[in-house]
Amino acid sequence: MDNGAGSYRRFLAGDDNAFAEIIREYRDGLILYINSFVSNITEAEDLAEDTFIKLVTKRPRYNGKASFRTWLYTIGGNLARDYLRRAAKRGTLPLEDYELTADEKELEEIVIRNERNIAVHRSMNKLKAEYRQILWLIYFEGMSMKDASSVIGIKTHAAENLAYKARQALKTQLEKDGFKYENL
Repeated sequence: MDNGAGSYRRFLAGDDNAFAEIIREYRDGLILYINSFVSNITEAEDLAEDTFIKLVTKRPRYNGKASFRTWLYTIGGNLARDYLRRAAKRGTLPLEDYELTADEKELEEIVIRNERNIAVHRSMNKLKAEYRQILWLIYFEGMSMKDASSVIGIKTHAAENLAYKARQALKTQLEKDGFKYENL
């Protein structure tokens, strides 16, 4: 059974401690996933918080067709897309060229512990957003291709093609960054 789904059901039944479990379990990964959209860790933290607030206030129905994490990340991704659309209308976009903030570096160190993963993560930040998203979901979150395609909102075959192109782009970027590897 999906622990997040069980915690969410307990929360809906009135157990506030269950919601705290959801936040502890999914917060950091959700922030980093949303950051792959917005390239600003502060905004990503705010959008992740908005995702959790949406669960509390709207109490959307979780139908169990996908894993709880897939469902939660889909909600967060949709909020990030909405944020980017609003920002584009206001002319306040993006943040692709900004340096990593101290908060992002700290979070990066918590989530990505060893040198190899840090090099991969930094090279991923230089990729197109759609490449970062698919790679993050598959490799860092451990999602299946089916779940990742569901979060992104594309067909599984399209996700497979996207993942292939993303891996090729990452390999090229790692080589540009001077990363030596035996096998990715």
